[in-house]
Amino acid sequence: MDDQYGIEKLEADYNRYTSRKVLLTALLIAGIVVMMGITLSFNGRGVGAIDSLSYFFNHIFGATYELGSKEWVDDYSIWTVYAPRMLMAIITGCGLASCGVVMQALLTNPLADPYTTGLSDGACFGAVAAIVMGFTLSDIAGSMGVVTNAFIGGLVPALVIIFLSRIISMSPAVTILVGVALSYLFSGMETLIMVSTDADTLKNAYLWQIGTFTGTVWSDLVVPFVVVVVSSLLMIAVSRKLNLLALGDDSAETLGLDVDNFRTLCMVVVAVAVASMVSFCGIIGFVGLVIPHLIRMAIGGDNRYLIPASMAGGALFLMLADLVSRTVIYPDELRVGLIASIVGAPVFLYMILRKKRYGEGFR
Repeated sequence: MDDQYGIEKLEADYNRYTSRKVLLTALLIAGIVVMMGITLSFNGRGVGAIDSLSYFFNHIFGATYELGSKEWVDDYSIWTVYAPRMLMAIITGCGLASCGVVMQALLTNPLADPYTTGLSDGACFGAVAAIVMGFTLSDIAGSMGVVTNAFIGGLVPALVIIFLSRIISMSPAVTILVGVALSYLFSGMETLIMVSTDADTLKNAYLWQIGTFTGTVWSDLVVPFVVVVVSSLLMIAVSRKLNLLALGDDSAETLGLDVDNFRTLCMVVVAVAVASMVSFCGIIGFVGLVIPHLIRMAIGGDNRYLIPASMAGGALFLMLADLVSRTVIYPDELRVGLIASIVGAPVFLYMILRKKRYGEGFR
């Protein structure tokens, strides 16, 4: 009887433990829906949050309005101007947060984030080369040339690390150090290009580096959406294996996980996902670093629940940051990357000080 009672108690505790994780994710998703209405309500047309959401979902289901009518103008404004920007914030928040969780698990380091491998500096170098020198790695000119350069440039440092990891044994600590070295290398080349240009071009190159969703159109969403959906599904599918890495490489190998190949595969997925977002939005920091920590503090480190909850939290955070960037009174619109850094840095510092012992929040 005592054994049966003990088993039932363990099952009840586990169910409560799981329910809390699912409940938090559900609340975050509900928060996203609410924030969608709030975001779309800042539309310059005086359409409220509920009506804005109605226009958005009615458009998805094929609703049409008389050409030139107030409803037609409201629908056109919300769907064409504001909806793409909002959805880009959701996609980018989900992608960066999920990649942050995976990088922290792969490198068993609480300070790892999607840019640990030097991807951000590689992307910046590619974009700056296109903006300043007009050099692109494709036949596409203009803004899409910058996007192509940034995407390819972002992949280069990650691929270098992956190549090195296949020919020499690299611990997670060494991987991070190599990423730092590549960051400095690309940052130096980027600075070399920028110091030789005029002030206007320099300004354009600098502003690209600060992430923004301004000017997002529907065609911009295709690549990030497809890549983030596929990569996120893959990350969730291997979440149990990511949990094994927390036991250490030797223990994970003992349990049947090919650690080197698994780490390489995950880093390829993360590199492609982050490069696809950075190339369209620029560099948005702290999302992949802070959000996984906050969610982990609430529901623990089980990646099966941590990845989807972090995705929802990242989307909600970037939607809020973008709304602030649009509504704060300033001579020019603030960039969402700036808001994310200003908010993210103090939050992360508070988390470190609150834990008293470095890295405690990661376990």
